[in-house]
Amino acid sequence: MIHFLAKQDHAKKKVDQCLRALEELDSLLLRASRKDSGSSIEAMKARVVTTLNALNSLLKTVPAEVLEKGEAMANAYMNPGDDTSPEILDPQLKKLESIL
Repeated sequence: MIHFLAKQDHAKKKVDQCLRALEELDSLLLRASRKDSGSSIEAMKARVVTTLNALNSLLKTVPAEVLEKGEAMANAYMNPGDDTSPEILDPQLKKLESIL
């Protein structure tokens, strides 16, 4: 039971860390949209890297079988079939890819 609680606490810390990184990135992007001089391209790139690292760290706490199911669902979404491309299913996907 103690081991389970320790893993749960570790995962909670990773979630908090990831959410904090996302909030900081969101704040920086908002400041950039308002032409704030403190929101340089370098700062945004660094914040994106920090956010991705936090997300990767969080994903390491997810059981392998759950990740496999999620990956299968993501692959099905990204590759729905020969007759339909992801851009047609979700026009915002291309816009998001261009931002990243």
